[in-house]
Amino acid sequence: LGMAAPAALQRSVVSPAGRHTASLIFLHGSGDTGQGARAWIKQILNQDMAFQHIKVIYPTAPARPYTPMKGAFSNVWFDRYKICNDCPEHIESIDSMCRGLTDLINDEVKNGIAKNRILIGGFSMGGGMAMHLAFRFHQDLAGVFALSSFLNKDSAVYQALKRNESALPELFQCHGTADDLVLYSWGEETNKMLKSLGVSASLHTFPNLNHELNRTEIEKLKSWIVKKLPVEAPKAN
Repeated sequence: LGMAAPAALQRSVVSPAGRHTASLIFLHGSGDTGQGARAWIKQILNQDMAFQHIKVIYPTAPARPYTPMKGAFSNVWFDRYKICNDCPEHIESIDSMCRGLTDLINDEVKNGIAKNRILIGGFSMGGGMAMHLAFRFHQDLAGVFALSSFLNKDSAVYQALKRNESALPELFQCHGTADDLVLYSWGEETNKMLKSLGVSASLHTFPNLNHELNRTEIEKLKSWIVKKLPVEAPKAN
């Protein structure tokens, strides 16, 4: 029989105002929820991050024991041995969540959305998760974004890209220079490493921004989203 199928991830959804032709999956940071991430962005923008044609999906990571919190249960996409960039990745938990998130992508495909009309990204751990998902398993997505995120020095993502021949999704990265949880240098190193492996990657630097989001950053992200997922012209009969 093999593994039981993982339960579908809970999600908070912002529906498009018009015809749904593209989807965006936003992964929250550790200990948060989909509803929490949506509310945070709504608070910063004074309204939902919403689009005419793009459905925005905020899934919630299932609760699991989280080693940096001494094994307490937390809504995290994967476990970490510790929060540092030069320790090994907890690859079993990363790969198991990649399966759950693949189901979420497949739900959109079943709804008639092509893979190249789907973007995935997130904040902090959510951005790290998105990079694993896109660069290792779903290289045909429209793009990836990572806000205040990083990959470990010998990440499985780098190993996969060393062997890769195909075209890769573009990466949009943002990071505050005052981040004291995920150091700016970790984000910068991740960006350089991915570029050296053939990813078209931008890094937007926010002076004095700590481990948080701000309005300028989200507005920049929104512009990039619309550039990667433009409104489709209605097909002629």
